[in-house]
Amino acid sequence: MASKEGSAGQAFGPVLAAVATMQGNVSRSEKTHAHEFLEKFQKSIEAWTITHELLQSPDVPVEAKLFAATTLKGKIMFDLDQLPAESVVALRDSVMNLLVAFASGPRPIQTQLCVCLASLAIQMLEWKDVLASVGSALGSSAGDCVLEFLKILPEEVTEGRKINLSEEDLLTRTKELLEDNAEQVMHLLIQYAQSSPTASTNPRLLDCITSWMREIPAAKIVESPLLDIVLKGLDNDVSFESAVDSMCTLYRDTREVDESLPIIQALYPRLMTLRPKIAEFAETEDTDAFRGITRLFAEAGEAWVVLAARLPTEFRGLVEAVLECCARDWDRDAVSLTFVFWYELKQYVTLERYTDARVCFSDVFSQLVDIMVKHLEYPRPDDGEIDLFGGDREQEEKFRHFRHSMGDVLKDCCAVIGVSECLTKAYQLIQQWVSKYAAQASDDHVPNWQELEAPLFSLRAMGRMVDPEENTVLTQVIPLIVQIPNQEKVRFQAIMALARYTEWTAQHPETLEAQLNYVISGFQHSSSEVVQASALAFKFLGTDCQKLLGGHITQLHSFYESVLDKLKPASQEEVTEGVAAVVAVQPIDKIYETMKLFCDPIMNRIMALANNAKDEQGQRAVADHLQLITIFVLVVNPYVSRGEENPAVKYCGEILPIMTTIALNFTESTPILERVCRCWRNMIISYRTAMTPLLPTLADSLANGFQASREGCFLWATDAVVREFSEGAEFVDPATSNAVFRFYEQQATAFLRTLNDLPPENLPDVIEDFYRLSSDAVRYYPKECISSPLSIPIFTAALTGLTLQQVDPLMAILHYYHDLFSFAFERPAISEFTSSNGDPYTNPPEVREAVKQLIASQGQALAERIITGMMFSFPGDCFPDASGVMMSLFELMPQEAGLWLQSTLQMLPPGTMKPNEAERLLKGISDKVQSGELRKIRVLLQDFTNSYRRRNVAPREGLGRLEATRFRFSG
Repeated sequence: MASKEGSAGQAFGPVLAAVATMQGNVSRSEKTHAHEFLEKFQKSIEAWTITHELLQSPDVPVEAKLFAATTLKGKIMFDLDQLPAESVVALRDSVMNLLVAFASGPRPIQTQLCVCLASLAIQMLEWKDVLASVGSALGSSAGDCVLEFLKILPEEVTEGRKINLSEEDLLTRTKELLEDNAEQVMHLLIQYAQSSPTASTNPRLLDCITSWMREIPAAKIVESPLLDIVLKGLDNDVSFESAVDSMCTLYRDTREVDESLPIIQALYPRLMTLRPKIAEFAETEDTDAFRGITRLFAEAGEAWVVLAARLPTEFRGLVEAVLECCARDWDRDAVSLTFVFWYELKQYVTLERYTDARVCFSDVFSQLVDIMVKHLEYPRPDDGEIDLFGGDREQEEKFRHFRHSMGDVLKDCCAVIGVSECLTKAYQLIQQWVSKYAAQASDDHVPNWQELEAPLFSLRAMGRMVDPEENTVLTQVIPLIVQIPNQEKVRFQAIMALARYTEWTAQHPETLEAQLNYVISGFQHSSSEVVQASALAFKFLGTDCQKLLGGHITQLHSFYESVLDKLKPASQEEVTEGVAAVVAVQPIDKIYETMKLFCDPIMNRIMALANNAKDEQGQRAVADHLQLITIFVLVVNPYVSRGEENPAVKYCGEILPIMTTIALNFTESTPILERVCRCWRNMIISYRTAMTPLLPTLADSLANGFQASREGCFLWATDAVVREFSEGAEFVDPATSNAVFRFYEQQATAFLRTLNDLPPENLPDVIEDFYRLSSDAVRYYPKECISSPLSIPIFTAALTGLTLQQVDPLMAILHYYHDLFSFAFERPAISEFTSSNGDPYTNPPEVREAVKQLIASQGQALAERIITGMMFSFPGDCFPDASGVMMSLFELMPQEAGLWLQSTLQMLPPGTMKPNEAERLLKGISDKVQSGELRKIRVLLQDFTNSYRRRNVAPREGLGRLEATRFRFSG
């Protein structure tokens, strides 16, 4: 390495050394140091010279040259203003010379240099003869290199927003480079195609044709010799994939079928001549080629689906070709490419106007059901192999996901040919298996179980389409399912199928007992998956058949107690939901004792677990059981007349002190505290003002819990209290509402003390929960919040929170500012506020003025935090809300906001902004304010901060590639 540095020159020696470090087997700290050095180098002025030297030196490794080319691309895209204007032409010429030097490869470097040249072409507004000068510089011998540049140019122009050009300049340049050159490029491509004997097998030509289809209309391509080139490309392995891309891009230009009918009429017969390739590629088991031919027909179907619906006879061949692709897909790798087409076709043929197409394609959809059910089958392992996927868990997960997508296709088939026919097909397959193999089956051995499991899965998948009143097939299927043998995957699928039809079961009570017994027996299965399926099925049986099970509380309680401790937490919750649904339909005078019957044993478990919760696992068990109580609170919600005691609230009153004690005993356990607060929060949501008698105790518990633990979940629960008992809420007296606001202030004071003691990085969740709470406080108590002595401390504390880099707390703060600022207007844009007669809420003048005074006193600091956050630290998801807050500032105080923005920009490091960039931004915003186009201020701010960030903050491309061990380059 040292000798290379010496021969290459001392100027770029440190860069070569850092590149070598990034690729070498060295410590992580050394790589980190090298990464930081190279990242700084990429943004430096010296990089202009050094990248050229690296690319021109014969002794520099090819990996380092690729890094240099990638760095040069970033410099041209983001840092062109670092160069004197008179140097840009010389830069262009040097890039073209470099491209000549790399015209024969390696291709990755050549591609980066083409991007460099395209980026220069976009920015050099005075460069009018781009194609001519590039073609002249490269010469006739560099055909592939010219094609690479031509391919890249439209792509880079389309991505032109990365480059800091005005919208007007970008539109003008797009027209000059693309629209005005489209005819010339087409002639060049035709000329090349006719002069080169290998044109049809050159993927670069095909890729270039595809790229320029953005500008060259599909009609011109189809009428030209280029279509023949594309179609011939499908006959060669090297060019096949690129030719498929070209064809599919042509289709997309013909989606407006009425306007494109002549093009489609020319393309369709040419496409159909390719149908024999489906069988050919299937027989040779060429996976890539089969995916390509499937894509070719499926995307044609997507583009022309409305014609298939209008002219089913004429386009039946296309639909059958897509079906054949599905049928012949031996390893289920390509069939997913057809799913969108089947959905789109279903959408059309189920419309009344396309009844003829529905009839015409009914047999196709019928065959599609058979094909999909066959594809649903699990693989059959080789002899002696136990694992169905040979240990490949990724492949297994892919198959699971794939099955659910095929289930959606089965739903599409149900919509077209009817549920009964589709269910009948599944039923017949189950019957066939029973007649052939049932006698041979035992719990230890179920022959060809895949042929039984797949139709069971299809039954489950189609369940959503089945009406609960269906009386033809399910009356035969359900009794058959409950006799399914005990093999793990078959039993799992049978129980999951029953879970899907519980609404039907509620309409057919005579089938309930057999299903319930079958599901309950599943809890004893050795497979954890079958047990989990049983819990889910029981949940739906309890929820949908709650009235049928309402008289069986004693038996349900015995069952619940017998299985609860054997289940995983998720299954415990599902079984509890099923039981709670039955409790919820008990007579009002039985609710309290029934809740006690089920919940007291859970509370006893909680207390016993809490006494022994010495570690994280023990605390998690406490939290999991607390969730079961929350489920009862959510589900058991009896209707009680106003003034009468709610039996569920009565029970809540009994357990509230126990939960408070647990919370105060586990102030370090986030899972326990979150589950306690979730339960309390849902008490408010479920029982609303019926909780008024418990409100003082609950408020004390929330306040004491937050002070003791500093966990945000107590603020999250407080939020429900603020919303439910706000000023003007139904059945809430003024004294209660006023007490609730004082409670909010108490929590706010505790939050501010916490933020004073700890840095915001230690409190992201607390900050998020507090500002979500404060948003609601502002919305429901605007006058009280604005006049509160805490308004300024809460506002300024939010500024501290804006230094965070996590999305959720930042969004909560930005929403708080948005809601607060809305009360500076006559009509706050908040739906909750209406007057007593239903008219929109009118904001009192004193509230509007108080908000404006608050903004006037704190606006400078807020503008500074938001603008610098957008430029340096905010995640991208925060940009719309952050720019929205700035837009509000300009709307309320345009002159002041302009000064705040200007002073913030003046604080930026020297040299990080382009000449006159700040002035252009400020003038653009001023123009928008004067013209009343305030919403466009958001776009200006986002464009400016995005551009600044890309140039000065965001990492440039190329460093990630260096982390790889080595690259393979092809010329």
